[in-house]
Amino acid sequence: MGHGNPTYEFLGLYFNLSNILMITIASVIVFILAVAGTRTLALKPTGMQNFVEWVVDFVKGIIGSTMDWQTGGRFLTLGLTLLMYIFVANMLGLPFAVIVDHELWWKSPTADPTITLTLAVMVVALSHYYGVKMKGAKEYGKDFFKPLSFLFPLKLIEEFANTLTLGLRLYGNIFAGEILLGLLAGLATNGYAQSFASGIVGTLVAAIPMLVWQGFSIFVGAIQAFIFVMLTMVYLAHKVSHDH
Repeated sequence: MGHGNPTYEFLGLYFNLSNILMITIASVIVFILAVAGTRTLALKPTGMQNFVEWVVDFVKGIIGSTMDWQTGGRFLTLGLTLLMYIFVANMLGLPFAVIVDHELWWKSPTADPTITLTLAVMVVALSHYYGVKMKGAKEYGKDFFKPLSFLFPLKLIEEFANTLTLGLRLYGNIFAGEILLGLLAGLATNGYAQSFASGIVGTLVAAIPMLVWQGFSIFVGAIQAFIFVMLTMVYLAHKVSHDH
């Protein structure tokens, strides 16, 4: 587990090459899925079109549970993109990890707090943007002093807390899953390094828990993508709806 991240320095800034690689791969996969699902549209959907339409209906359900469709319909593309991207990103590190010269190159991008907190900041910033756009700056500013003006500092703290919890919840669940998978894989490989007999025992001991945990990690990755999108819509509804 003692590995670092490949970094590159440019103009005094350090870039995590692993994050850049995995973000790009996740984006390309989502793009391919979207194109494959919408390339040949038919009245009776089959294959990838059927899958994409199911995802669209699923996101519509999330939006409908947080705000009326007239208000929330504009966030369909955002929710669809977040759901597909975060799910794909969560899954990338499950099958395997690639380590070269003690540097981790292949992992789930959401197993890095920089990525998840960036997504959280983007969501919170969008909620403020749409709040001002749909309510007007004056009316939106008044919301921070409701129901009592002295609660304004708490409202500011809430914004920071929402950002941290939204990003760190996703990071913690995905990172913990990859750590445990790495430990289970190490149980088998370390056994081989010791002796053939202990290697067989280590493999048998590690294989079943690893398969079980991978299945559970797929479930957790899907749930975390759902929770992230749900909370995104809750935050947006809180900012743009006039009854909040």
